[in-house]
Formats: sequence, C-alpha cells, structure tokens
Amino acid sequence: MRKVNVLTSREAAEMVKDEDLLVTGGFVGSSAPETLSSAIEKLFLETGHPKNITLVHAAGQGDGKGKGADHYAHEGMTKRVVAGHWNLAPKLGKMAIENKIEAYNLPQGTISELFRDIAGKRVGTITHVGLNTFVDPRISGGKLNEKTTEDIVKLINIEGEEKLLYKSFPINVCFIRGSFADEYGNISLEREVASLEDTSIAQACKNNGGKVIVQVEKIVESGTLDPRLIKIPGIYVDGIVVSKPEEHEQSFGCEFNPAVTGDIRVPLSTMKKAPLNERKIIAKRCTMELKADTIVNLGIGIPEVISSVANEEGIGEYMTLTVEAGPIGGVPQGGTAFGASINPEAIIDQPYQFDFYDGGGVDIAFLGLAQVDEHGNLNVSKFGPRIAGCGGFINITQNAKKVLFCGTFTAGGLKISTGDGKLKIEQEGRAKKFVKNVEQITFSGDYARKMNQEVMYVTERAVFELRKDGLYLTEIAPGIDLQKDVLDLMEFKPKMDGVPKLMDEKIFYDKLMGLKNKSNES
Repeated sequence: MRKVNVLTSREAAEMVKDEDLLVTGGFVGSSAPETLSSAIEKLFLETGHPKNITLVHAAGQGDGKGKGADHYAHEGMTKRVVAGHWNLAPKLGKMAIENKIEAYNLPQGTISELFRDIAGKRVGTITHVGLNTFVDPRISGGKLNEKTTEDIVKLINIEGEEKLLYKSFPINVCFIRGSFADEYGNISLEREVASLEDTSIAQACKNNGGKVIVQVEKIVESGTLDPRLIKIPGIYVDGIVVSKPEEHEQSFGCEFNPAVTGDIRVPLSTMKKAPLNERKIIAKRCTMELKADTIVNLGIGIPEVISSVANEEGIGEYMTLTVEAGPIGGVPQGGTAFGASINPEAIIDQPYQFDFYDGGGVDIAFLGLAQVDEHGNLNVSKFGPRIAGCGGFINITQNAKKVLFCGTFTAGGLKISTGDGKLKIEQEGRAKKFVKNVEQITFSGDYARKMNQEVMYVTERAVFELRKDGLYLTEIAPGIDLQKDVLDLMEFKPKMDGVPKLMDEKIFYDKLMGLKNKSNES
C-alpha cells in the first residue's frame, strides 16, 4: 500500500483548478474543513485563481461571520453555487441576490443522497421530495435569481407517478474533514459530531476521477485506528492536510464535547430550564401533542425548546429525537453545534437518515414558522433580499406523518407578558407572518392535503390546523382579543368552527403542566 500524500493547505488549494466543481463537507459549524476553505480563499485573493468554480454542499456551512461557505464569496472565484442552505453564508447569499453568481437551492437531504447516486454513476436521484415546492421545475426548479438558467431538476413520470429527477454532475475536487488519518490515508471520524455524507462525497469524487482532500487533526501510525471507525478508506484519498487546532474545532466556537460523540454520557438534569417567554409558550403547546414511543425531528430555533420542556415534564422518554445530520436519540444541540446531540443512542450517515425521513419514518416533526398563507403554504427559505434556504425542511415536512410549525404570530419586536394563566401583548411585532401569498413555497399545503397529512401551525397566541377545505383557526390564548390580536393582523381570513376554543391556561404559568400525570391517568 502506498502512503498517503501529506500536503500543506496551500498545496491542497492549488489542486482546485479554474472551472472545477468543488464539493465541501460540513454541517453548520461542525465537521467543516476550515483549513482548506481558508487556504483556497487566500490563494484566490493572492493569485486570482482558481476562478469560476462551482461550489456544491448539502447542509448549511458557516457561522454567518465569514467562516464556511463564505470563504468562496468573491467575484470571479465562484460562478455557481448549489446548496441546501444559505443562511450561514450571508456574503455568498448577497452575491446571489445581486445576480453575481448562478445560485440554486435544493433540499439538503436530496443533495446528500445525490452524492451516493453520483458515486454509482447513476443518472441522478429520483424522488417525490420537492414536488409542488419552489424546487419543482414548474415553479422555479430551485433557481434563486435571473442569472441562473440551467435546469438541474427535471419533472418526470414513472409508473404513472410524478417524480423529480435531480441530475448528477461530475466532481473534480472535494474538501472534507476527519479526525485522524493513518499513514495510508484511512480516515476516522471519531471526534466529529456525525459522519454526515463524507463517505458518499469521497466515493463520488473518486469515481469521477476527482481529487479527494481531507483535513485531519493529526496523522497516526498505521494499524492504530479501529477499522470499524474508518469512514473514508485510504483508497479514496488523494491528500491529507493536518489542520491548525483553531481551524478544527468540533463546532465553530465550541470546545470538544465527548458527550456528543458517545464517549461519555451526562445527566440531563444538568440542562438549564428555559424561561417562560413566547418561545417556551409555543414549545409547551407543541409538547402537548407528544405521544408515547414517538420518533421526532426537531428543527432549529423554537423547536429546540421542546426537548427542554419535555424533559422538565418528565416525558422526555416519550420521544426519540433525531437530527438530520445523523444522531438518533439524546438531546439535539443548537447554534453552531446544531447537528450534534448530547447522549446519542446512534449516529448514522446523513443520507441514510434522510432515506428514513423521505420514507415517512418520522412520526411528528416540529419545524420553524416564518410565513404562512391561506392555502397552508409555508415559506422559510427566502425573504426579500435574504436567502435562508430550505435545508432539510422539505424532506422532513413533506414526509413526516404529522407536522407542527412553530413560531411567533408576528415578527420583529414582539414583546409579551405572561405567568398568570393569560397572555398579554405588550408590543406587537412589526411584520405579519400570516400573509395572502408566501414569497416562496417551501412547504406545499396542497401537497399535504393530497397526502392526508396532519398539519398544525402553533404560535404563542393562536393555533391553526390545515384541513381539506383550508386553514382553520382552532385555538386562541386566554387574554387575547380574537379580532384585534389575531384576525386584524392576518392578510386573509381563516376558517373557523364558531369561536375558537381557549388554549390550556397551564401553558401560561411558569410551572409544570402535569403532562406525565395526565398520561398516566389516560
């Protein structure tokens, strides 16, 4: 066996040529090949090369402050970006809005699955995921601006069913990250929060004649790594770069935490109790929907509070929390550590996690709520001059048996008071979330009705349900004026079965709701 090439970060960056297609691994702030991305940015700024590259990545990558995908946000350097999530790379998003690059947003899970199909030299990934959303070519095909014209998603019909074909593409170079490499280039990921789609990316790149470059913490003697922990075999690897410690944090801004890799388990009683505010009110109402032995996906933001509430109520065992990055069980983390879970029971590759999601394996999903229209459509991916991206939202919400969208009723400056069993609006948010038509369809109400999916929209003051004939307002908070605080702040009139019932007043006290006792009684 030949020993692997050990490269400097500059040498690795120089392997990317003009017009190349580069794939990068990483999930938010975790498993990011920061040494490699920093090096290629520095090379371009010094030499003007590589230029006109295409960047592809599945999950969002960055911290919103210049790390991750924003290293590629330079005119002339990048000509096209295909990404599952954009919000963490605002400079790159700005270039897309200003028509300076070709820009696509495709479902994160589907991109991760596409790498496997590229590895197998298949025509692409064929799936129902994305139908009737902005990714559907009958709407925009995932294109984000006028500069973007090529169709990379195709509507097809197989056995009488509509499907989307996400087309394969050649990969010239990939930048991915591992923990340790042995002398023959075998890579373990034992200190990473998840294995993500690194195996698939490496296979896809290698089988297309591309160069597989891996950033690691250190190189160890051959034979010292457990072969069961090797996720990237040395036969795939063309070069290893040993990173600087500050460019190989477990997650951006986070010290190594052995509780997210399964090396130790920590008592969940050490978790902080969430304060009673609008976020916790929403989370408490959502937690009431949990049933025993439930497989759950929690999105980022307000949904993160649900796990805290469930543990406070003593019903944390009701649900097995999953994260699209691959962790199953435990408690998902937020911020730049989103994608990791404390005390995971298992960690699988991201494409396989999305296979489970796409096939309807999730019993109930709790995702964010940004913009809702009268058809039950939801937009979480594009807002005027800001591209957030869909991430795994489409894969998850389109296929979970039951979906709860969680968010405040208005946005921008909302202030509330509570704690006495009622809700009072002290200052209203500046922006309406319930609008006539959403700016971009990230979740299709029509598709959900067609699939007989159970869908709820939970805010701090009102709860809505999607039914066959439209969006119904079903509950309002105690202390809220139906007309002034709800209906007058909507751009459409929801359907109602008479007067909506009151949300449980226990939600609006800073104490337990007794969900465990209620379950035992039933």
